[in-house]
Amino acid sequence: MAIVAVVDVTAGPSVGFLPLVALGPAFAGLMGGWRRTALVGALALVLCLGLGLYDGLFAGRRGFTALASVAGVTAAGLVAAVMRQRREAELASVRSIAEVAQRVLLRPVPRSAGHLRVAVSYTSAMAEARIGGDLYEVVASPGGVRVIVGDVQGKGLEAVETAALVLGAFREAAHDEPDLSSVGARLERATDRELQGEKFVTAVLAEVRDDQCVTLLNYGHPAPVILRRDGTVHFAEPRRYALPLGLGIHGTGGPEPYRAEFTPGDQLLLYTDGVTEARDHADCFYPLGERAVLLKDPDPEAALQALRGDLVRHVEGPLHDDAAMLLLRYHER
Repeated sequence: MAIVAVVDVTAGPSVGFLPLVALGPAFAGLMGGWRRTALVGALALVLCLGLGLYDGLFAGRRGFTALASVAGVTAAGLVAAVMRQRREAELASVRSIAEVAQRVLLRPVPRSAGHLRVAVSYTSAMAEARIGGDLYEVVASPGGVRVIVGDVQGKGLEAVETAALVLGAFREAAHDEPDLSSVGARLERATDRELQGEKFVTAVLAEVRDDQCVTLLNYGHPAPVILRRDGTVHFAEPRRYALPLGLGIHGTGGPEPYRAEFTPGDQLLLYTDGVTEARDHADCFYPLGERAVLLKDPDPEAALQALRGDLVRHVEGPLHDDAAMLLLRYHER
């Protein structure tokens, strides 16, 4: 508005810059609140009136046309500012509700459980809602520390509802059942009963006792990574992959539990396919087996954040799928 005033005074009334004063309330309506827009609009009207009198434009229609233009743009800016503020308030409310739902669905995991130190990283593909279909939980039960990491087929509210179903069943079964196979059987019954159509959940369950071994149960999920104390990386593949949870109606057998050595200094990384299927600009998948050596920081949370940062740099932008990682580090009590 100041520039327009200077140019108008310098160039004279013949150039016709005066209506450009309306740019002030137009930009104010885009960026500020309705009060700022009204204030800038009033200032623009005063400036337009003063310049019109200075240029002698009110002898004809040009001055009144410029005033009408500024008044019209100010009114439109006020309407736009009010509507934008309402949308921003609604979005803030939705985000706060999503954050509460996220905290209820994916509660903070304990930083330590038994011999384990625990860290978790979760990135939702639905950044606006901050919630997605990946799930994780850590339960310290009489039978040992029991863990689940899973990935719900699909996205959106239906995926969140399914994740809540699986997590609720796991939290109850992890405390009640004597072994990991029984926990898995409870999950299978719950998902087969509740999920319909082609919905399913890939998941891996882990149980760590005091025998320096980890027992795993894999329902069609990516194999966990074991990072040994000496730096070697090993994918804990099952002998036979089973169908995901929710597809038990097909009559196939469930997964067989298998064991892997897990001793002090070792780390176990459970993750979802949003990590391993993340692609860079050359369409190459994220090489988790090569990058697992980044988990070397003494603090498990800092180590996991270093791996997550490397994943984001690999993609060179936002992730296109939910990505959850849960790190268990074995240490002596």
